[in-house]
Amino acid sequence: MHLSNFYLASNPTPVRDAITRYRRAFDEDPHGFLDDNMFGRDEDMLWREVCAAAANYVGGQPNEISLTSSTTMGLALIYNGLSLKPGQEILTTTHEFYPHYESIRLAAEKSGASMRQIPLYESSLNFSADEAIARMCAAVRPNTRVFGVAWVHSNTGVRLPLADFAAALADLNKNRDEDDRVLLVVDGVHGFGVADEDVARMGCDFFSAGTHKWILGPRGTGIVWAEPRNWALVRPTIPSLMTRETADAWRQDRLPVGPTEAAWVSPGGFFSYEHQWAAAEAFRFHQQIGRKRVHDRIAELNSQIKVGLAGMKHVTLHTPLDPDISAGIVTFDVDGHSPRDVAQTLRHNRVIANATPYGVPHVRLSAGIVNFPAEIDLALEVIRSLA
Repeated sequence: MHLSNFYLASNPTPVRDAITRYRRAFDEDPHGFLDDNMFGRDEDMLWREVCAAAANYVGGQPNEISLTSSTTMGLALIYNGLSLKPGQEILTTTHEFYPHYESIRLAAEKSGASMRQIPLYESSLNFSADEAIARMCAAVRPNTRVFGVAWVHSNTGVRLPLADFAAALADLNKNRDEDDRVLLVVDGVHGFGVADEDVARMGCDFFSAGTHKWILGPRGTGIVWAEPRNWALVRPTIPSLMTRETADAWRQDRLPVGPTEAAWVSPGGFFSYEHQWAAAEAFRFHQQIGRKRVHDRIAELNSQIKVGLAGMKHVTLHTPLDPDISAGIVTFDVDGHSPRDVAQTLRHNRVIANATPYGVPHVRLSAGIVNFPAEIDLALEVIRSLA
């Protein structure tokens, strides 16, 4: 019973078939297949299909999508690419996962900016959006240039109402110059493919997410979404193969013309293109099912987990019961047992779970659309037996 849907996805049939189809084509003619579909006519470039499918899913435009290999790569490209100045700061939270924290730390260290962390809540179970937004607003200083935050906190399961956070920052930015406005950078991976929301309409400035988790895409795939005015703020870190302008500038011994575009930030070098291009099928698969149906099913199954755990006296639940402020991750502790031991006991009983890799770990269960209520009943029975 795979209740670890936050990790890597088992790919649905259309995605597996696309990977196989592209892999066979590469094996038959590596040069021709890559040349025709990566460097030929614009309308034949398969990466454009991925951008179009992703844009359709997020409610944006294809030219707003940069293709990456993971959430981590996307975050690193954003923070490393922003022109931060000495004296400016990146504000973040104490709830971030290691790749987000480290992307911020490294960028701040390089630029001479600083980073600062704040807690948005003391009790995740009793999370209050109003309190969290008030804490963020109170923490913003005149030198704050970026607020970096995760949409869903993977150690507690809290899901932030990002549109409300963005609206609060927009109010603060009314009194700031354009060059000093606070940018909202989001680690969105654990809400992406779970929540029924248009990323492009939530108000964030940059949104990074892997597509090999809840989107059910191939391993080693991800996207960053941003509007063109925000891409213009980013200096590319890795030379791209998805734009003609920068390569033409090299051939013509000149500088690239125009502001940075999303495609300029997509990392170059030869990728596992059979995986990258097959990501389009994952977005289409979600759209075929219906994003709301996916959202409702995940909410239903994880509510079953939470309600079951909340009724056990030997269990401390950390994830809010309200599905509007949680997503597909449920974390908890069991009296008298370490999180790692609980995860191991579950595994011995054929339930795949884990202990979160934070300084203070918790047990984590996560139901997705591949699961059934009967599987959750069996998992809860194992946990009940640990009383």
